[in-house]
Amino acid sequence: MNPSSTPFSALIRTASHEQHVEAETSTFMSDLLGGRLGVDAYARYTEQLWFVYEALESGVRELSGDPVAGPFVQPELMRLASLERDLAHLRGPGWRDGLTALPATREYAERVAECARTWPGGYVAHHYTRYLGDLSGGQIIRGKAEQTWGFARKGDGVRFYVFEDIGNPAAFKRGYRELLDGLPVDDLEKQRIVAECRRAFALNTGVFGALGEEFRISA
Repeated sequence: MNPSSTPFSALIRTASHEQHVEAETSTFMSDLLGGRLGVDAYARYTEQLWFVYEALESGVRELSGDPVAGPFVQPELMRLASLERDLAHLRGPGWRDGLTALPATREYAERVAECARTWPGGYVAHHYTRYLGDLSGGQIIRGKAEQTWGFARKGDGVRFYVFEDIGNPAAFKRGYRELLDGLPVDDLEKQRIVAECRRAFALNTGVFGALGEEFRISA
């Protein structure tokens, strides 16, 4: 298959498939979705997400005019305000006081921030792995969380997974893939972006591994 004749959205999806599966089938995520962990594990995971999205979203103003990353900066995707509302619900009004990043989370967030500052193509790789994942697999997490811990449907505790301003997720994802296909970069840069996408999944898996250590189910 000639890489340059393959739509980039298909290339990036195929190239990162293995890492994607690895992240989704981590012990922590399997235990969480299987209802074998308490709400505290879910809250701890939500805290880790805050650090990653803070890195993704705090520099968007500077990136919004960039020809590569700019088109991906879309307000309807922004998750930080929803995450903060969820954390206030999960941890109480003083949630910021107890907020700590696991070393694996710090590494992930620092890499995202570095790409946001220095490499628009790398930022797109992290943007894709997070937001498209949230729009897809994130809905499974939301449903399980509502079912397991009794959160109100699409209410506080799971607002992170609710994209209120995206009426048609399938159409939105189609448009997003078209943006990927139209990226104004050469084939070499596309390869670098794919490699960063793999790295993003590996960093995410590292966070799951660390959470798995913290919330280990005794045999």
